Amino acid sequence: MKEEIRKRLFALQDLKYRDFNVSLIPGINPEFSIGVRTPQMRKLAKELAKHEQIGEFIHELPHQYYEETNLHGFLICEIKDYEECVRELDRFLPYVDNWATCDLLSPKAFKASKNHEKLLTDIQRWMASPEPYTIRFGIEILMTYFLNEEFKPEYLEWVAAKTQDHYYIKMMVAWYFATALAKQWEATIPVIEKRLLPKWTHNKAIQKAIESYRITPEQKDYLRTLKEK
Repeated sequence: MKEEIRKRLFALQDLKYRDFNVSLIPGINPEFSIGVRTPQMRKLAKELAKHEQIGEFIHELPHQYYEETNLHGFLICEIKDYEECVRELDRFLPYVDNWATCDLLSPKAFKASKNHEKLLTDIQRWMASPEPYTIRFGIEILMTYFLNEEFKPEYLEWVAAKTQDHYYIKMMVAWYFATALAKQWEATIPVIEKRLLPKWTHNKAIQKAIESYRITPEQKDYLRTLKEK
């Protein structure tokens, strides 16, 4: 199965895209990147998810090529059963070593509100991981599903507590708070006013919020006064 999938990926290869993509993702070795566009990989994953032998590929970690790892991630996203999806994520996440693979993970099983109580428990577990991209994944899922009707102010505290000096964790914390300002302004603005985030993350959250079309001009003016020098 592995060789068949590798042939399918190489058949979709775009070398110019590979060179461009590699330049955006620190740590990716060009020798182990094929160069397949994301929509094509998503389409391939939907097809392969129905293959009776796909389990052979899913249970083989780590993969040699960047695209094989990403395809694996897209296959996990196709799993509809919540418990099975989380089991596969827990096997997969320790092998995620870049922001792009981390951020493509958007499992279908997470969308059902009936799973959200369990999802919150798993989010906390992922955010407590020693692995930076597992932490980033946990924050991103919290941002995706729990900044609307199911929001609680305590979730802001969970994210603010992530003060690791890792660029891609700091960026995700900033992204989370910029989004929280757009969706839950009244609950979130005290975090910025009280300077509860590290300086770099504080300023980056303000910057991203100011760039957002969901923040009003008046809110943007106020946020500018809260930047740390």
